[in-house]
Amino acid sequence: MRRWGAGIVALLLLAACSQPIKRKDGASTVRDFSVGHLVKAEGDMLAEINQREVLKSLRVLTEKLYRRNPREYRKAGIDSAEAATARLFAELERWPQSNLAKTNWQHGFRSSFDEGFQGDRVQAFMGACLVMIMASYGDKAEFYLLDELDAQKLYNSARNIETVVWKLSSARQANGAPFLLSNGIEGDIQNLSFEREFAKVIAWQDLMALFVEDRSNRSITRAAQSAASFVLLPI
Repeated sequence: MRRWGAGIVALLLLAACSQPIKRKDGASTVRDFSVGHLVKAEGDMLAEINQREVLKSLRVLTEKLYRRNPREYRKAGIDSAEAATARLFAELERWPQSNLAKTNWQHGFRSSFDEGFQGDRVQAFMGACLVMIMASYGDKAEFYLLDELDAQKLYNSARNIETVVWKLSSARQANGAPFLLSNGIEGDIQNLSFEREFAKVIAWQDLMALFVEDRSNRSITRAAQSAASFVLLPI
């Protein structure tokens, strides 16, 4: 019992003394200490940090896509990119009971590149990203000692992001216009901000997949995949 008491005191002291990273935008990712942290292993904390960073990038990408494609949020009668983004990510508060969590993410991706689709293409595309990513984490936002992640699902999600990003930048409608504007040329400068942000998502998912593979001693099946075929791996 003394050992447990000493351990708890040590963790409380560490939580109190930890210093946040100083970021240019003034943002902080430090969370208030919770007793629930005492039943988390390092891997659980890593999973939560990893997922948080991925979701942050998806939110950035959603708002950027809405800014470049304002006609999409106007289809739903929404008046700003920020409001449309907030509407999509509000679903996380009810996950996995939200309606979005129950949708078919593969269908969402395909709808966003269907000429006959009349809905919000950004919501369809980024909603599919959100559903797929959450599925790769077992539809959880908190992880504890007995929780297990599937390295294959995390790995597959990274490959699927590579595929849909290729589709986003290359797919064209019959009139030659892109389904959604993303990367582009601004004067003499090529804007690759979307590509860079999606690359962060891929890197975070690959990192988590490798960590889980090593910890679980279950090898990932690494299959060759052609982005041009738009075949998505199961999650």
